[in-house]
Amino acid sequence: MAAPAKRTGADAGPSRADVGGAPALTSAPGAEVVVDSVGKTFRRGGRRTVALSGASLRVRPGELTCLLGPSGCGKSTLLRIIAGALAADEGTVTVGGRPVTGPSPDRGMLFQTPMLFGWLTTRNNILFGPRAQRAARLHERDDPELGEETTALLERVGLGGFGDAFPHELSGGMRHRAAFARALASRPSLLLMDEPFGALDAITRERMHEFLLDIWEQHRITIIFVTHDIEEAILLGDRVAVMGGRPPGIGQIIDIPLGRPRHALDTDTEAFLSAKRRIRAALRS
Repeated sequence: MAAPAKRTGADAGPSRADVGGAPALTSAPGAEVVVDSVGKTFRRGGRRTVALSGASLRVRPGELTCLLGPSGCGKSTLLRIIAGALAADEGTVTVGGRPVTGPSPDRGMLFQTPMLFGWLTTRNNILFGPRAQRAARLHERDDPELGEETTALLERVGLGGFGDAFPHELSGGMRHRAAFARALASRPSLLLMDEPFGALDAITRERMHEFLLDIWEQHRITIIFVTHDIEEAILLGDRVAVMGGRPPGIGQIIDIPLGRPRHALDTDTEAFLSAKRRIRAALRS
């Protein structure tokens, strides 16, 4: 991995060659996710707001599924219910065959803003989760093993020369990659991503798409990715669950007819444009 001074730009991510040459990492197999007739209503004062109604979805192990829809369609509410951060009023969610009753380290989550601890270096941010898991006796990895895995992760996400840097010393794209490495360090079987690239500029966002697809191809963690961007959903997803309506819920679930691996140039293909037309029609229905 090139030293910081040799990088071509602060947001330059790892190339496909860089990623393929990184040390092998152990990851949990992707989990199946089953959402069955899930509903959620928020009540405040005398006001009642139905945020989600009758949502059902099955995500296959190792699949990358996108939740797509406008603001207020229940995407983030559903993601938080799957994460165990919000209780459903109706229905059930299982991850890996186990009912979701609260947060769990086998479910990682990434947000639009990278949630890094500002007082910790990149390396120590990545180590935070595994150390907490070890303190809770969820694994027995010792410090040398954790150190080797962290070094491998830093290389894998293109931050090999930035392990001792603090978050404020990293660019926007680099902070996102550091947050991704921290999520992977806990070996989740499911990764939940809530519009993680929405605030990035177009060039950095394209680099992050390539980065995410590279990492997913290698680890095959199950990913549920929330977005309101049709092209992003098609480029990333195996399937797209189109959300909306009143009350909000999941409408159509659309298979994306593109092979793997994918690249930004796929957005110019007829298969991509056909999927785009189909999703637009689903959003209007």
